[in-house]
Amino acid sequence: MMPALLAALALQAAAPAPPRAPVPDPCQVDRRAMLALGMDAFDQDLQGGWRRLSERPGCEGAAAGLIRDYREFMLDRIPILLWHEGQLRANLGETEQAIRLLDRTRRASGDERAAWWNPYVDGTIAFLRGDRAGLAAARSRLAAVARPADTPAGRAWPPNLAVLDGLIHCFGRPYREANAVACRPPAPAP
Repeated sequence: MMPALLAALALQAAAPAPPRAPVPDPCQVDRRAMLALGMDAFDQDLQGGWRRLSERPGCEGAAAGLIRDYREFMLDRIPILLWHEGQLRANLGETEQAIRLLDRTRRASGDERAAWWNPYVDGTIAFLRGDRAGLAAARSRLAAVARPADTPAGRAWPPNLAVLDGLIHCFGRPYREANAVACRPPAPAP
């Protein structure tokens, strides 16, 4: 009986361990489904698209890659995706890559949005380069942009001024912190 038991134990010990189930990748998404989303669903849905992926711990890099893939799939026809990928790259500390992406979002001088968008781009890039004077100069240019007559009442003007104020207020901190709402001054009372 003992030799049979020993033989059974030896066989069990020699048998390979059953394969382990693969650990799911928390950053995995259905890329085909993501690329098939319309622009609003991919970029503006705060509960879906790339934003949901970027909120998973450790998945900002995967979200930046997803934005890049969507942008390339859309043949770079959507400049805001360059901006959002650049922001994620800046959050990750990939500063030079972020600057290259953000710089590509500048508007041509004939574009009516250039007056307020380009100073925002300049200020953000100055922050990433550690250029406090450049950031302050861009903020001044942005603050000087006249409010168009057709801007809805109650809408903050100019766009992104509070963001640049936050970058100034938290200058020297990582972009992820300085770009957060916590660094922005409180909105003035109406």
